[in-house]
Amino acid sequence: MKSETVFLEVFGNNPVIKVLDFLITFQLFDYPLTEIAKNSEVSYSTLQTFWDKLERNNIVIKTRKVGKSDLYKLNTDNPAIKQLIKLDWNLIKGSEEIVAL
Repeated sequence: MKSETVFLEVFGNNPVIKVLDFLITFQLFDYPLTEIAKNSEVSYSTLQTFWDKLERNNIVIKTRKVGKSDLYKLNTDNPAIKQLIKLDWNLIKGSEEIVAL
């Protein structure tokens, strides 16, 4: 069982947060929806219930098509996502400082 990230600890362990946590952690890579669901530990059917909202709000972008699969990644050009990534780093730094004490 993998340990919970600081991001999940602070914002909760719900499916949207789990997907965002995965996409922030691996923001340089693109993935098909099946891999996003698997790596986020969210069921594929649950992911489908909110994925359209993430696309509509420019949180994720389609990067390319490989075979029959569309690949997606976090939209790091979105100002809100830039802030979310900064927040994630600040949470990590803050938790490291507490551990160091």
